Amino acid sequence: MISEETIKLGKTLAIVSYFTFVGLITSIIMNLEKKNPFTAFHIRQMLGLIIMLIVSNVTEKYIDTWFGTILWYLTFASWLFGLYHAIQG
Repeated sequence: MISEETIKLGKTLAIVSYFTFVGLITSIIMNLEKKNPFTAFHIRQMLGLIIMLIVSNVTEKYIDTWFGTILWYLTFASWLFGLYHAIQG
């Protein structure tokens, strides 16, 4: 279980990791020194969402339009869910 102090210290970088690819890279670099487990969890979540987004875009373009669109909406909903919980701590 992650302590409240750890969450408080890592909350800002966790939130930043959800905003664009540049925010993700910034969070990774800044967390290398601190090694905050809360931030690291949200960084891994965002990396998974980026992979999911790439898969949905490739699926939409080359395989099936409607299935790729559904994957994109699922990715977006997951991004909102992750961002919400990063803000909530």
